[in-house]
Amino acid sequence: MIVRTLLFLLLVLAFGPSALAGDTLRLGLLHTLSPAPFYIAQERGYFRDQGIDLSFRFFDAAQPIAAAAVSGDVDVGVTALTGGFFNLAEKGTLKVIGGGLHEEKGYEGAAILASDKAYDAGLTSLAKLPGHSFAITQYGSSFHYMVGRIAEAEGFDIKSVTLRPVQTVANMLAALSSDQVDATIAIASQAKPLAAAGHAHILAWAGDVVPYQLTAVFTTPGMIANKPDLLRRFAAAYRKGVADYRDAFLCTDAGGHPVVDAKTDAAVALVTKYVFTGDPDARRKILQGVGYYDKDGALDVKDVLNQIAWFKAQGLVKGDLDPSAMLDTHFLPAR
Repeated sequence: MIVRTLLFLLLVLAFGPSALAGDTLRLGLLHTLSPAPFYIAQERGYFRDQGIDLSFRFFDAAQPIAAAAVSGDVDVGVTALTGGFFNLAEKGTLKVIGGGLHEEKGYEGAAILASDKAYDAGLTSLAKLPGHSFAITQYGSSFHYMVGRIAEAEGFDIKSVTLRPVQTVANMLAALSSDQVDATIAIASQAKPLAAAGHAHILAWAGDVVPYQLTAVFTTPGMIANKPDLLRRFAAAYRKGVADYRDAFLCTDAGGHPVVDAKTDAAVALVTKYVFTGDPDARRKILQGVGYYDKDGALDVKDVLNQIAWFKAQGLVKGDLDPSAMLDTHFLPAR
């Protein structure tokens, strides 16, 4: 009895009383760099400190994560917002509760690329995209939305661009490199090596042209109704992970240049456990590929509502549910 009591007290001192609760939570996410704040929070014990036994469920594409949440295979998800996602949310089965990656002016997140051949033939700016082919994964994807927003920003009709759905990001890059398409979109860690090798030219950074909420955190109405305290604790741990991520990767000096310091190196070591593991070039790839996260994982509500409206206008989201009903900002802030 005395031994058990001592062990209990040691656990409380080591991890805090909340850690003894051990509520399980399954997070669905892509096995990529984009959910890095979650990796950091997990490795530093922030979920454990909130009494959460968090497990990662990795997926190869965005849509299956949303479907897994609906079927109950994951409790919370984080991935890109797509027409398919909004169609599920339209049925009342999903709710967006927080922000993830945000394309932001001044930050090199995703690049709009022209192939070397197309660039030499005159595709030297976004305004010249009409009449050219553009690789995306599929209709209704975040890439489709981004092309639509670029068209709006540059004042041309999206129908003047020939969209080529090629299913995967790897296929998008391969199509561009082999001159099968004239343009595509790629994250910085993919775009910069292509440009440096002379296989592509960076026309612009998406955040400078079309700032928008690329990925978001979501869950189900059932989780919100039945486990709100668990979600609040999950959100608290996530906010700490975002704070560490911002300190490590998003600080700049007086000249606007990224600050790389001991905090950066420590975070890189944690993230490498999940992506680029064993890659001798992992540090460079991570530093080139990190994107922007708003403070506290805030959600760009205005942009998400704009996304829903855009997908509806394209006929890719059906139904007449009030778009705001798809959102719940009780757990994480809105920007």
